[in-house]
Amino acid sequence: MITIYHNPRCSKSRETLALLTTVAEEQALAINIIDYQKTPLNFDELQQIFIALGDNHVQTMLRNNEDEYASLKLAQADTATALQALVAHPHLLQRPIVTYQNKAAIGRPPEHVLSLFKKA
Repeated sequence: MITIYHNPRCSKSRETLALLTTVAEEQALAINIIDYQKTPLNFDELQQIFIALGDNHVQTMLRNNEDEYASLKLAQADTATALQALVAHPHLLQRPIVTYQNKAAIGRPPEHVLSLFKKA
């Protein structure tokens, strides 16, 4: 199953969902759409996404143009502090994030998530 952590007001998130819909139809996969602002993620869920991204920089998960990013001094935050900030302020989560088969990708640009579906 494909999961997208989605913000329907975000154009990149909508574009990514449209791409995923095509992939899902072609590969007969289901899509789980989670509006992370209505259904905030907990620390463990965020940690799993961070691991699935395979990136050692938690900053990739953060929207650095939000007011809280600066006020909470997240630019130099360690992983645990950044994930706790995301629990408290879900809108700080970079969007969209797509997970599939224990891997994740951020849809910026939307086509970036297609790497999750390439056959090895």
